[in-house]
Amino acid sequence: MGIVLVTFVLTFGSVVGAYYLFVVRPEGDERTKLLRRLKSPRVSNARANAVSMLEKPIQRLSEVHALEFALSRAKGLSGPLERLVTQSGLNLTVGTLVLMCLLAAWLGYLLVKWVTYFTYLGLVAAPAFGAIPYLVVRYMRTRRFDKFEEQFPESIELLARALRAGHAFPTGLQMVADEIADPVGTEFKLVYDRQNFGMPLPEALKGLADRMPILDVKFFVTAVLTQRETGGNLSEVLDNLASVIRDRFRVKRQVRVVTAHARITGWILAGLPPSLAVVLFIISPGHITTLTGDPLGVKMIVVAGVMQIIGTLIIRKLVNVPY
Repeated sequence: MGIVLVTFVLTFGSVVGAYYLFVVRPEGDERTKLLRRLKSPRVSNARANAVSMLEKPIQRLSEVHALEFALSRAKGLSGPLERLVTQSGLNLTVGTLVLMCLLAAWLGYLLVKWVTYFTYLGLVAAPAFGAIPYLVVRYMRTRRFDKFEEQFPESIELLARALRAGHAFPTGLQMVADEIADPVGTEFKLVYDRQNFGMPLPEALKGLADRMPILDVKFFVTAVLTQRETGGNLSEVLDNLASVIRDRFRVKRQVRVVTAHARITGWILAGLPPSLAVVLFIISPGHITTLTGDPLGVKMIVVAGVMQIIGTLIIRKLVNVPY
């Protein structure tokens, strides 16, 4: 047992060290150089804004050249991951996410094999552990979308007030970018910078809808583009749109309140078996080792895990009420 533990610690240290040397440190150096250039007095404000605007679109997939080459060839994999990372608002690259998934899968394999002494069980658990970083990024993207939905009606009303006060639409975008916090302020700032540096306003607004695939954003972009083609009172249209969005958000909150009991029950049913297994492993390891030390017990664990996942997905489907 001591040799296995030492081997696990050494392997973990070597993997983390290699990840720091070849991924974290090069990316940190590149970011430091960029920030130093932006802070230089020789760089004008307009140039700094242009660099800030173009920094995200030209961001490399990875600072590791071999991984950059592989991801640039595998557009079917790197494209959705790059879109996911961009929408999550996290300061990481696609290569970092891929290496984090590989590292988590490797550590999960070593951990399961160290606990159960079964190689094939570790191979089965490796993809589940490897998906954890990806799921975390998806969770951060969902949180960012939810926060955007909460701030969006306020930003539309601010834009409508700016239009009624006589300001131009791009000026209203700048006011929203300055007054509203992230993520709405960041996204509107990007729209304003893009159209300010030469991109047509319709293309900049469509880019906003692509980065934020939310129904309310599509309504907003459609309303603005329609008004530019046919004319009309845009401030009144935006006020009505903000009212509709607030009503939809109120219905969403009401649905979450009604389904709260079912969701809590689902989480308890999903988390009770693994939590009980961890408690038994700490209190009485003999019970768990009897199960994991027998081939039939391992098969029972695999079948129970698959049934647990299926049951969790069914419960999630039942409580996920569309609105």
